[in-house]
Amino acid sequence: MAPRKDKKSSAIGEVVTREYTINLHKRLHGIGFKYRAPRAVKEIKKFAEKQMGTPDVRIDTRLNKAIWAQGVRGVPFRMRVRLARMRNEDEDSVNKLYTLVTHVNIPKNAFKGLQTENVETSE
Repeated sequence: MAPRKDKKSSAIGEVVTREYTINLHKRLHGIGFKYRAPRAVKEIKKFAEKQMGTPDVRIDTRLNKAIWAQGVRGVPFRMRVRLARMRNEDEDSVNKLYTLVTHVNIPKNAFKGLQTENVETSE
């Protein structure tokens, strides 16, 4: 057998911040009215976990307010969110990193042409 190569550091291990546009409309298709806003929160968490690779995902209160702003049924079709992978300050936590999801305020018809962007963080 060939000798094993050195372990490369995983890209998941670094602290990074990105902006994404999430199409909630396709994720909530066929969901009953009374379950739309709670399901939107779950779908955003699932999206963040998949993109950032951290099982610990935290939703900012302003994002929660933006989801629920038009009631349980009137979830916006699209949302622009900022996903920040951060170090966990709690030493006895299982996860070394967590993802913080915050809302980026964008006018309703300004989603066309937006790409995923890396955001420079000042730490």
